[in-house]
Amino acid sequence: MTQEELDALMGGDIDMDEVPEDTANTQEAQNQNDDEAISSTDPITAGIEAAELPHPATDENKMVHQLDDVTKESEEKASEIFDIIENISSDLMDKEEDLQNVVEVLNSNIELFATLCEKFPDVQTFQEQLEKNKTALENVNTVLEVLQNSGDSIMSVMDIMQYQDIHRQKIERVINVMRALSKYMNTLFEGKIEDEKRVSSAVHIAGDTHNELASTDDIEALLEQFGQ
Repeated sequence: MTQEELDALMGGDIDMDEVPEDTANTQEAQNQNDDEAISSTDPITAGIEAAELPHPATDENKMVHQLDDVTKESEEKASEIFDIIENISSDLMDKEEDLQNVVEVLNSNIELFATLCEKFPDVQTFQEQLEKNKTALENVNTVLEVLQNSGDSIMSVMDIMQYQDIHRQKIERVINVMRALSKYMNTLFEGKIEDEKRVSSAVHIAGDTHNELASTDDIEALLEQFGQ
């Protein structure tokens, strides 16, 4: 409909029955398109359509249940790691003690061959053995240093692992808060009538537009509950 036709209609110069049918249909279609556009852009409607149904309450989806599993498994794995670290640390300490004994033997050999070299300077074997023992002592001291550094690193790892227990405590605190909120909500929605004694909700009420009808058995069961 043009602006001239609209002005004529508002002025009473054109009878509504005289409006061409295709023009009226076009205007109706335009209004319908406008309503659909508004509906599709309505954030509330769009949010309802896009909302997903909640996940079923299985063990895999229960939040507190999953957090309990996380804390339990985390504590178990941390305990296993501590056991492994302690075994490694114990082995390093044992090997360090063994090498300390080797150092004492090498020092004793060096003193012996040094004395022999002084008394028998012409014997080349004593001099060679003295140098070999000195070289062996240097190598053993290097290994001892590595073992000691490894032991210090393991102690640092054990200190860092203490944070795992702190994290577990934080998760447990979150669990306690969630459980407290759950109990509070349950208390808030408590009723004076037990669920078993409540009258079942009606399947259909006035104003329902669906075609599903209550069966005779459903109606009789509902009447029996009212009779109780």
